[in-house]
This record gives sequence, C-alpha cells and structure tokens, in this order.
Amino acid sequence: MDLKKELIDIICFFEDFFLSQGMNAVLAQYLNLLINLFLLTALVLGVNYVIKHFIIEGFKLFTNKTKTTLDDFLIKSNFPRYVGRFVPLYIIYQLFPLIFIDFPEVLEIFYFLVNIYIIILLIWIFRSIIRSTRNYLKTREEFNDKPLESFSQVIMIFIWTIGLMFIFSEITGIDIRGFIISLGAASAVILLIFKDTILGFVASIQVSVNDIVRIGDWISFEKFGADGTVTEINLATVRVQNWDNTYTTIPTYSLISDSFQNWRGMQESPGRRIKRSIYIKQNTVKFLTKEEIDNLKKIGLIASYLETREAEIDKYNESNNVDKSILINGRNQTNLGIFRKYVDSYLQAHSAVHKEMYMIVRHLAPTPNGIPLEILCFSRDKRWENFEYISADIFDHIIAAIPYFDLKLFESPSGDDIRELAQKAHEN
Repeated sequence: MDLKKELIDIICFFEDFFLSQGMNAVLAQYLNLLINLFLLTALVLGVNYVIKHFIIEGFKLFTNKTKTTLDDFLIKSNFPRYVGRFVPLYIIYQLFPLIFIDFPEVLEIFYFLVNIYIIILLIWIFRSIIRSTRNYLKTREEFNDKPLESFSQVIMIFIWTIGLMFIFSEITGIDIRGFIISLGAASAVILLIFKDTILGFVASIQVSVNDIVRIGDWISFEKFGADGTVTEINLATVRVQNWDNTYTTIPTYSLISDSFQNWRGMQESPGRRIKRSIYIKQNTVKFLTKEEIDNLKKIGLIASYLETREAEIDKYNESNNVDKSILINGRNQTNLGIFRKYVDSYLQAHSAVHKEMYMIVRHLAPTPNGIPLEILCFSRDKRWENFEYISADIFDHIIAAIPYFDLKLFESPSGDDIRELAQKAHEN
C-alpha cells in the first residue's frame, strides 16, 4: 500500500510542480498526464528493447547449444517473443491505472482492451506451442504416418472457439457459463441460419492455420474458372484477379472441400519447371554405321561423348569376337540415343536452364503417335513471359536439330499431304 502511495506521489510530481508555479489546475493536470504517458511509453519501449535484444537473443543462444530441436521450433514460431510481451504488459497494467486514477471512464476502456489482448496473446502462445510440437513430431520417425496436421487443426479450432467465447463474454458482459448454455439452446437455429457463415468461418481458420492460401498467391481453380492472383480473403469468399483482369469470387470453404492448384511453391523455388514431349517417328530410329557416327562427331556438344562411347563399344565387340558384318550384332549406337544425349548436353550448356535442379531427358512408352521424348528441366527466370520465351527457344532448337540425326517428328497428315499423295499416285 505504501509503494502504491509513493508511485502516486511520483506520478503527481509534475502536477504539484505546475500548481506551485501558479498554473491553472486543469491545465496542470493534463500536462502532468501527457508527461506521464510519454515516460510510460519510453519505459515500455525500453523494457521491450531489453527483452527483444537480450532475453530473447539469450534464449536463441541457449537453444543452439541444446540437442533437442523442439526449442528451435519454438524460436521459429515466435514463442519467446509472445511470452516476452507479458513483461511490458504487466508494467502498463500496474502504472496506467495510477496515471489515469482521476479518469474512471478511460480506465474502464483500458481494462477491457487489456483483457481482450491477454486472451489473444494466450491464443498466439498456444498456437505457437501447437505448431512447434507438430513440426517437432514430424521429425520423429514414429510419427511419420500419423495425421498430425488434422490433430493440430482440431486443437486450434477448439482453442479459437474458447478464446472467442471469452472475447464475446468480455464485450457483452455475459457470464461465460450463461453464454455457453444460451448458445447450446439456440445452436440448431444458428446452424440453420448461419450455415454458410459457419462453413466460411471454419474454412478461414483452417486456411490460416495451415497456410493454404495467402494474399498474393497465384492459384488455379478449374471448377470456378479462376486462374490468377488472390487479392482478398475474408470470412465467406476469396477474390481472385485473373490474368485477363477479370475477377472470380470463390467460396472460402471450397478451398477446403475442393482441389485447386497453388503456384506459391513454384514462385518460392529457384526455378520454374519445363516439362514437354516431342514425338519421334518410330520407323526413323536405327543403328548407326561408323561413317554416320564420324559425321555426327562434327557436332561440338557430343563430339567427346561419341569418341569415348565408340571406344568403349569397339573394345567390347572386339573382346567378344562380335561379327560386325551385320550391324545388329553386339553393342551399337542408335540415332535416337545419340540425339537424346545431344539434347541433354544442350540443356547443360543453356544459360537459362537451372543446373542445380532436376534435368532429365527420357523416353516414354511408345504410342500410336510415335516415341515420346520427354524433356524435364527448370528455367532460372520464373516470370511468365520470360519462361515462355525460354521454353520456346529450347524447343525451337531441339525440333530444328532432329533432321541432323536422321530422325523425323511424328505429324498427322494434313489435307495438303493427302492431296500431294493422291496427285503422285495419279501421275504414276
């Protein structure tokens, strides 16, 4: 009690000083209030600085020395920062009422806001603990097949529900037990009237907790014809600006109930995937003679490969006394195999292709339209217009290179092809 009296005397110091100088009482009171608010703000900022740069950083140093990873996940989820906010909050809670002791209306608003903030802060702390625990358990082999995401979602929905109940109780002044009883009695009517709102509310929590969609994400949602950037997320709808500058509105709960494509992973990755196939006519694939291989050695990208490969094959055939009077005997090189190696070397040398990501040139199963040769790589530039330019540049070159290997692209006959064939048949 004595400490409180001493604090009040300190807080009233400037007011007493101004009054002793003959200042108006009301003016002295308000000037004293402003000075105390300034000093309180400076004190809180100073304490917050100390907590942030010493206590929290000290906690980080401590976690770096421990063997467990749970504390590392707590750092990533801002757990120390949330807990540290209680210290300046406690200072404000103790000093603010003394500063505004003559303003009961302000104190009533202050206590209301502080209680709301404490509830929200506790929710954040629980959310941090749940996320950290979930991410830690994901690193444990025995939990790899457990639905940790679902468990954490259910717990977070439960925590948010309880938190919102307490917030509603603070706003309305209704006792929490009475609020729960009245809510249970009216639940059937509430579910019927606010079905879409409740679905949107639950979906919004899940979208937020699981970080499914953010504002600025590029999503494709075929069901609703959406393909563009998310510009707004609210309780009932998600607004998407399509690439033709039109807007599509999607129910929020559809993000949970339906499947859509989020391109955020591509935007955050080092490169953007190029995956496309060209179809080679099967009857143009053949074994190559020595003369044909010597001719292909003039192509710089595969010259050294052909030299090494030819020496290996010749050594094998000689050691096994292979009869090479017939080309099929022993080991041989094919024009398609060499072309595949050429495409791989071309991608390795291309400056716009990301060399540290997947790069594959492979055959797929033959089809009635020919042999698919699939090219899978990643462009360094992820911007759409540049990505399309890079893709076109790569396949322009590959298609133009095909005839040099005595291969042909499969192409369905056009009307001109049929007429030309009929004309030749008529002439003969």
